[in-house]
Amino acid sequence: MTLFGTQGINAAGHLTIGGCDTVELAERFGTPLYVVDEWLVRDNCRRYLGAFRAVLPEVEIAYAGKALLTTAIARLMDQEGMALDTASAGELYTALQAGFPPERIKLHGNFKKPDLLRMALETGVGRIVVDSLEELHDLSQIAAEMGRTADILIRVAPGIKAHTHHAIQTGQEDTKFGLGLRCGSAREGTRLALELPNLTLHGFHAHIGSQILDTDAFKHATAAMVDFLADMRDEFGFAARQLDLGGGLGIRYQEDDIPPTIEELAQAVGTALKDACAARDFPVPELILEPGRSIVGEAGTTLYTVGVVKHIPGVRTYVSVDGGLSDNPRPVMYDAVYRALLANRANEAPTHELVRISGAHCETDTLIPEIALPEPAPGDILAVLGTGAYNHAMASNYNRFSRPAMVLVADGQADLIYARESLADLVRQDLMPERLA
Repeated sequence: MTLFGTQGINAAGHLTIGGCDTVELAERFGTPLYVVDEWLVRDNCRRYLGAFRAVLPEVEIAYAGKALLTTAIARLMDQEGMALDTASAGELYTALQAGFPPERIKLHGNFKKPDLLRMALETGVGRIVVDSLEELHDLSQIAAEMGRTADILIRVAPGIKAHTHHAIQTGQEDTKFGLGLRCGSAREGTRLALELPNLTLHGFHAHIGSQILDTDAFKHATAAMVDFLADMRDEFGFAARQLDLGGGLGIRYQEDDIPPTIEELAQAVGTALKDACAARDFPVPELILEPGRSIVGEAGTTLYTVGVVKHIPGVRTYVSVDGGLSDNPRPVMYDAVYRALLANRANEAPTHELVRISGAHCETDTLIPEIALPEPAPGDILAVLGTGAYNHAMASNYNRFSRPAMVLVADGQADLIYARESLADLVRQDLMPERLA
């Protein structure tokens, strides 16, 4: 099995990450447990910056906080020179609490309430990515009331349908995100942004989807957006200085997933951007990218303790673990399939029997439909790979499960960066009406 980053197997046959024995991590911090490989996160940041700066004159890489965000992760991104993409008041607040420079923060969202727009203006967010015509009017009015000028990008739906799960396609014409090219909304948004007071338009944004395993869609989106930039220059005299192409690069959830490397993506997008600009005699704008999954996805591993192993003769074997739907909803939401191994028996060969990994929730709650493992037994530690993105970020308290702890590991050291919720935490927000007391 291909391992990620600093993962390895020690003399005891245990999976290690960042020089830490995962069996010892499970004993020390409990399970379920999210483990994040600090070296791999940092290396991916550096590869993005290095690869794109090697092919383009101006580039900003903004980590997509929706993939995984805590104050420690925000601080790490700041240390690596990344910008940060936020999509809610909570993500923005987390970044600010970590001391992330607000001028390197971008705020997204298809519905930003007035309080969120005010928060962005008050804290000096670098770019507000406007998603609708209504938001242009609202932001202009709020900025005027506050005596501020809003620095904006306009999100455009370029009409590109990426090859990925339908639930994470975002660039096609039929989408809640952005202003459409084909219907003329993007043109109207440009006109409004240039005419309304207290707005400064810097450029445009497009995002075509997530977990994309080829470069074709990125190249098509780049060409479509440059055509739009050139059209807006020709019609309104506005030459956009920034083009944000979002994120979306996939990772290796399964052995047969072969995404482009960061370097291959940089060459493809960089070449497409320069060629398209040359064809339309348009100055190459500053490129902004917003990778999330491809930075933290493979850096994350979730550890579970195996409980019940239930054999149903002639049917299948169910292996139940002490987490599931509440700490990883992606199998239910996106039919996501993960690789896994027994962390305490990582050097043992799997049997030929396929087993189903089931969660502990009062649902069907299938974590992995079929997988070959060494014959599992209660007490084994199951390590599910590639869980750094959209696992902690989407975790819930379903069945009143507490959210797992998270540790950041490097050079044999494990630091807690998200404390395990307690049972008391689960009722902290509950209120009892007097009439029920």
